[in-house]
Amino acid sequence: MARPDPKAQPRWLLLPLLLLAGACAEKPAADWSGYAEGDYVYIAAPLAGRLESLAVQAGQHVPKDAVLFTLDAEVERAASDEAAARLASARAQAANAEKGRRSDEIAITEAQLAQAQAHAALAQSDLARQRQLVAQGFVSQARLDDATTAVRQAQARVAELTAALRVARLPARVDERVASQATATAAAQALRQTQWRATQKQQFSPTSALVADVFFRPGEFVPAGQPVLALLPPANIKARFFVPEAEITHVSAGQQVLLGCDGCGAPIAATVTRIATQAEYTPPVIYSNVQRAKLVFMVEAQPDPAQPGRLHPGQPLDVRPAPAGATP
Repeated sequence: MARPDPKAQPRWLLLPLLLLAGACAEKPAADWSGYAEGDYVYIAAPLAGRLESLAVQAGQHVPKDAVLFTLDAEVERAASDEAAARLASARAQAANAEKGRRSDEIAITEAQLAQAQAHAALAQSDLARQRQLVAQGFVSQARLDDATTAVRQAQARVAELTAALRVARLPARVDERVASQATATAAAQALRQTQWRATQKQQFSPTSALVADVFFRPGEFVPAGQPVLALLPPANIKARFFVPEAEITHVSAGQQVLLGCDGCGAPIAATVTRIATQAEYTPPVIYSNVQRAKLVFMVEAQPDPAQPGRLHPGQPLDVRPAPAGATP
């Protein structure tokens, strides 16, 4: 058997070194891998009802305060009208408690008082005559006693009607007036509640956003608190990437990073806003076999708001630290 040539052995030993050098010469695609994530705003009404109208559709951009949808509010409108009527009644009762009796009622009391005063004057005159007749011996003492009693009764009637007239001109007692005012206040708050319920049947966009999805159609019944649609404001799109455990000490909140994606053109500047407090072994979505089964930390970064619309949720991202001295 032929023995190997000793001169060829050094070249055979160099082959693994050449392969290793070739592998090391490959340029990595990116430092870290991740994806774009969106924080959706789910718009729901706190009350149940039939979806009466839908003013937007998926994929539409809506400005702030734009009408999104309207639920049937017939019951709430009827309750509001009822509460308004109750408030008017309570306020009328409270106003009435601040006044005395009606002028016609006072006039009746005044007439009764005048009649009582006339009767008292007549009784006083009759008493004077009876005293003269008793002194002359024409009538008995019993007639004088009857005349005296009649005078006292007439005077008591005058005092009674005088007091009644004074009371008729006074408002209700303090406690009654306080109770009337409290009833009116309660009715006003009940009306406020019914009006709020009626307004909640129509929802508006809290900010300028993209309508990401619509979950109900007009005519369908929407349970209370069930989202009718989802909005995605541009400011709610962020980058989520995964940093190996050995490199996490070089990442800090407020740090600038550059985001790259297919078709995005120039890198997008972003600011690190969150670093996970616990490590994980496998990212939720794997875009790179290089990072598979490594101990990594999830990091989030907020893109520069001056570059809206360049990222889309679920889009794969390559993330690199920004050069030293880079500004947001």
